[in-house]
Amino acid sequence: MTDDNTNDETTAAIFDLARNRSLDEQVSHPGREKRRLPKRFYSRAEVGAHEEGHAILLDGRVVKTPSKRPLAVPSLALAQAMAAEWEAQKDEIDPRSMWLTKLANTAIDLVAPRREAVIDELVSYAGTDLLCYRAEHPAALAERQAALWDPVLGWAAAQGIALTPTFGILHVAQPEASLAAYRAALAKLDAFRLAALHNAVTLTSSAVTGLAVILGRLSPQEAFDIAHLDEHWQMDLCGHDEDEVARLAGRRAELLETGRFVTLLD
Repeated sequence: MTDDNTNDETTAAIFDLARNRSLDEQVSHPGREKRRLPKRFYSRAEVGAHEEGHAILLDGRVVKTPSKRPLAVPSLALAQAMAAEWEAQKDEIDPRSMWLTKLANTAIDLVAPRREAVIDELVSYAGTDLLCYRAEHPAALAERQAALWDPVLGWAAAQGIALTPTFGILHVAQPEASLAAYRAALAKLDAFRLAALHNAVTLTSSAVTGLAVILGRLSPQEAFDIAHLDEHWQMDLCGHDEDEVARLAGRRAELLETGRFVTLLD
């Protein structure tokens, strides 16, 4: 039987988030290097009560994050779904199939200790939001962008986050009051929702689209379609490239799991 300290080291190593990478890479592209997968070393995964919420237990022992903190979340539903990820592992443990656990690790280890820095990074995304940079030609693409993007910007403006759209790729400065309103909206989110928001913003290249997902204004599928309008336009014109289709499928799957993470928190 493996002792508790060794199990702590093993579970932490499985989700080690490579400290020399940006939060962007850690959240949106975890586990993409090819490496030998660890063997499953436990018989049972379940949820247990913990002073920090609901913890994931492997054979009765609390799972640790890469920073050796207890893997505990505030929602029982989320904890049960995370335990199901661990229980679903076969002979080997593949962290790439455990989206919820990875997001929880990110929230506990990377967001909670540096909350203000994460908020600063997200506000900077709002200053260069994808939905503000429009095509003038062809007219059909411009119309499709307006049809999908304007309602999201309109929703954001109703929250005080009025962003200025422009044509082309030259940077346009956004109103300081709007960026301050975006910051105020983020201040209301806990570390778990901030981690999910960072993931959604990274996947959509849009601060307001990501916030709309976290607050329930958009479904993850709607957000995916909005954010990848240009890619789908190009594929409709030029045909589907297998690598691009696979890349988009991966981003869609992760965005859907990010939305599920938020729903399970509620």
